[in-house]
Amino acid sequence: MKLYCCQEHVDMALDEVVYECETYPVLTLVPEENQLSTTCEYCRNVAIYLVGN
Repeated sequence: MKLYCCQEHVDMALDEVVYECETYPVLTLVPEENQLSTTCEYCRNVAIYLVGN
């Protein structure tokens, strides 16, 4: 499971990974060159973080 999220929704993404996968989430920054083309899973803002398991 991988979720792209903005600063505002990072807590929701972390909670979703814990709930769905029952494991610790891994939080990484989206590289600057990919930020403009990647949007948040919860809104239309630019994704800053990738949350996965």
